[in-house]
Amino acid sequence: MSEKKKRPSLRRIIMNGLFAENPTFRLVLGVCPTLAVTTSAMNGVGMGIATTFVLVGSNLVVSLLRNFIPNKVRIPAFVIVICSFVTTVQTLTQAFLPSLYNALGLFLPLIVVNCIVLMRAESFASSNPPLPAAMDGLGMGLGFTLALTLIGTVRELIGSGSILGMDILGAAYEPMLLVVIAPGAFITFGLLLGCINALSERIAKSKASKGGAQA
Repeated sequence: MSEKKKRPSLRRIIMNGLFAENPTFRLVLGVCPTLAVTTSAMNGVGMGIATTFVLVGSNLVVSLLRNFIPNKVRIPAFVIVICSFVTTVQTLTQAFLPSLYNALGLFLPLIVVNCIVLMRAESFASSNPPLPAAMDGLGMGLGFTLALTLIGTVRELIGSGSILGMDILGAAYEPMLLVVIAPGAFITFGLLLGCINALSERIAKSKASKGGAQA
């Protein structure tokens, strides 16, 4: 009973992945695919959903097998589980969404070595029951999707004047092509990261001052 009380609620686990431990903006993990695929909002959404599928599936299976996997082969076993889900999502994307498959390119199969996926399998799924493990994967995946979509939206808007392929800024707008290439990805990511850190700090200070006033 006491062990049950110590476990966070499923809602809190999901919100943790979305905000408090957002893998991109708070933990700064998976930066390579983040910068490479976010040339558009649609690419960000596609990569995020694919990674979410892998996170939920691998976390669930790792949790179910956690008492049967010997410690000596723990990491190789996790990689095999992750690889199975990546192969599934890669095959489905290639079959039903060929344009997205071509846009994501090599970074789709490279989800296998994405440190976000392996980290959650090792740090959370291997020591928690199946449902919380799956919710952790969902929260982290949604947080990753949110971050990629935000970065992709900013880059697509400034770089081509559109969002999700729809023209927003009109024909008179002159696209800033720097934002679409690699240096622009670093600049966009850095600026968004700085804004989010500043906002988080302001919220934390506001909560602290309210708590002090109530005390």
